[in-house]
Amino acid sequence: MAGLRGKPLIAYLVVCVFWGSTYLAIRVGVGVLPPFLFAGLRFLLAGALLLGITLALGDRLPRRAVDWRTSVIVGLFLLSGGNAFVVWAEQFTASGIASIFVVTVALWMAFFDAIIPGGSGDLSWRVVAGLLLGFAGTALLVGATPAQILHADLRGPIALTLASASWSLGSVYAKRHPTEASPYVGAALQMIVGGGAIALVGFALGEWSAWHLTPRGIGAIAYLVVFGSILGYSAYTYALRHASPTMVGTYAYVNPVIAVLLGWLILREPVTARTFVAMAMILGAVVWIQFSHRVPGIGRRSVAAAAATD
Repeated sequence: MAGLRGKPLIAYLVVCVFWGSTYLAIRVGVGVLPPFLFAGLRFLLAGALLLGITLALGDRLPRRAVDWRTSVIVGLFLLSGGNAFVVWAEQFTASGIASIFVVTVALWMAFFDAIIPGGSGDLSWRVVAGLLLGFAGTALLVGATPAQILHADLRGPIALTLASASWSLGSVYAKRHPTEASPYVGAALQMIVGGGAIALVGFALGEWSAWHLTPRGIGAIAYLVVFGSILGYSAYTYALRHASPTMVGTYAYVNPVIAVLLGWLILREPVTARTFVAMAMILGAVVWIQFSHRVPGIGRRSVAAAAATD
């Protein structure tokens, strides 16, 4: 894998395995804990721990008000919207299926990158075709016939679609508004903001009365805090600093495979031929969009290089 060797390759593999396994941990957690308090307190704890570690190692809090504003907005979109809906949806959706929906982040990313000013996105017919293929795969995943769709519990798929869109919008916003803070301090602040907002929703919904910690709940929270948030995000940041974002971003293609296998092996969640067909359609759409963005750029660079040599 060109560009990923040594420690960056190890970091990339850590992201693939840990973030692929978080769907299973979330599935276990929402089985014994109220969803919004579970997600919110997880991020609050992880953010506080990460912030304490980074400050102790010499990092500083942001000095500019604009950096604080960016951290708040990104935290709300990425974690409050992007993760809270996933946690809530996994009350009704198998962990492997949830991870496949999250792959559509790349589809939403292409859409928002094209319509929000300041980027290089191009919503060409190739990208539109990829989006349609991805949505077709999602429809197949939910139910093959109109009758099945009408009688299916659509709460999970709808929430997961909103989560993917929110995560993508927050990612594009973060790219358009870089900050002077270190990525670790930024991640910690985003987790604190996002986790706090999710926890407030849980309190407003009266979830505290249903909060009863059990060994399974404590295990799920501990795993998500340590491996999903602190180690997983730190490994992602490290890999991103030493390799291209496109290459590191392929972790999203590996996550569903990990999640489906873990859900099947540990929770005995069903895996059918339709699951694999839908997964292939969604992943194929993502790859198609990636190449659709590359082809025009390559063409322009080739023309420019030829003109320079004439």
